[in-house]
Amino acid sequence: MPKPGDVILAELRFTDTFETKTRPAVILYIEKSNVIVAGITSNTEMEGIPLTKREGAIKDSVIKLNYIFTISELMIKKNLFPLSKEKKNLIHKEICKKLNILIE
Repeated sequence: MPKPGDVILAELRFTDTFETKTRPAVILYIEKSNVIVAGITSNTEMEGIPLTKREGAIKDSVIKLNYIFTISELMIKKNLFPLSKEKKNLIHKEICKKLNILIE
């Protein structure tokens, strides 16, 4: 079973329809059979955290921290590669910045 910080291929739902497509995502955390992920796009013009081919991505991409959702562990098709500790720390830092609005 993949673990937090792993990049996976999973059946992900589009935000504006009920259709799904196999897409890459990074696991943020797992609780029971629920897997919370952030989507990854190869559109490097989008806002997010860069993910390069050198780090293991098929092509230069962006981890979209504005595209976080829950999937079932059954929707995971393949474990691709783990993120570096530095990249995981950057994701943590950026998510904390976004969540700080809750306590302002």
